[in-house]
Amino acid sequence: MKSQYKENSISLIGGISMGTGVMIGAGIFALTGQVAELAGPWFPLSFIAGGIVTGFSAYTYVKMSNAFPSAGGIAMILQKVYGRGAVAGAASLLMALSMVINESLVARTFGTYVLRPFDMGADSVFVPVLGVGLIAFAYIVNISGNRSIGLFSVVMAFLKIGGIAVFGIAALAVSGFNFEPIAGSSESIPIAGFTASIALSILAFKGFTTITNSGAEIVDPHRNVGRAIIVSIAICVVVYLLVAFGVSSSLSIEEIVAAKDYSLAEAAEPAFGFYGFYFTIGLAVVATASGLLASVFAVSRMLAMLTDMEMVPHSHFGMSGPIREHTLVYTVVIASVLTVFFDLSRIASLGAFFYLVMDILIHWGVFRRLRHEIGARGWVLIAAIVLDALVLGVFGAMKLQSDPLIVVIAIVAIAAVFTYERVFLSRWTVEGEHGGH
Repeated sequence: MKSQYKENSISLIGGISMGTGVMIGAGIFALTGQVAELAGPWFPLSFIAGGIVTGFSAYTYVKMSNAFPSAGGIAMILQKVYGRGAVAGAASLLMALSMVINESLVARTFGTYVLRPFDMGADSVFVPVLGVGLIAFAYIVNISGNRSIGLFSVVMAFLKIGGIAVFGIAALAVSGFNFEPIAGSSESIPIAGFTASIALSILAFKGFTTITNSGAEIVDPHRNVGRAIIVSIAICVVVYLLVAFGVSSSLSIEEIVAAKDYSLAEAAEPAFGFYGFYFTIGLAVVATASGLLASVFAVSRMLAMLTDMEMVPHSHFGMSGPIREHTLVYTVVIASVLTVFFDLSRIASLGAFFYLVMDILIHWGVFRRLRHEIGARGWVLIAAIVLDALVLGVFGAMKLQSDPLIVVIAIVAIAAVFTYERVFLSRWTVEGEHGGH
């Protein structure tokens, strides 16, 4: 891995591939069943709602990235609106941690799908073993540098987007293009559950921030970062809807929930038979592998930038080489630990809490400090805050009833991150300091 950020090393297509790579890897294979569990029979609509909320959020990132493209991405935005203080440091760290959590989510999903042909469930000890193996593979590819990552991401993105689109269209064709849930599903849509499910749908789209975090390395970043974000979100909305309707046309909501960790594989067998089942397993392997690769690429660079900006402490732990190689090691180690000790549902919940808190802080900071400078419309920023807060509140309330431990873990972890940064940086914000990196 090179020690310097390489300008013009990632093309527009490469940036789009990175974004879709992270989103589709987690969004379809890891979260479809969990969204259905909360939203009920019309869970495909949750992905539309998630796309809408993400669109409001993406507006802030596009405006900021077009004005100030940076390899620091999220950290750059936060430092510009809050200064180099604990709020910016803590929110940046929450973003980095949510990305690492996403890696463990995708890694466990990889293990779960690989084991389906052997009739092993998500509770098998081999799930985390395979997940950690995939993380190790991502480390090896990432250490080789940007060019290898960009080429791998583009090839994988085309393979999985095409394959998953074929799955969705074929499943709908088998059902006679019937977009209604099949018999056996309850007819009512639980409003609270549907609203809470949007938190997971948003998590399925948050991979677009991977593009923001590589802004300085994308060709013509002032134009192409925003383009890559918009195009990658649009592609994922279409792909998610195709697959969600395809799954709902093959399985009842009860069957989807029962197989929530491998719902696509479960839906493929009745729709396509033996060969369709293995085709879906292959797609899952490609999607999760490329998704993890793109995520490791982005988060290791974000942590390196936070270190360069002196917003987080750094220790070499006896390792030689540049900081970016050290942060790559930190990334894969933390992701591996989460993969071993947390199941898919709790990993997804923790990631949603971290991401939404960080997202709200970004919109609020830009609204207060930079909306006029970057030409952003205030009502869009406020709408993004309100939508995030609504979804976060309902999701937290439902999780407090069904799994209070993960809510406690999230609150304690968020408080610990803010306290840690406050001690390290000695001040919450730096009024008047908005220079950025």
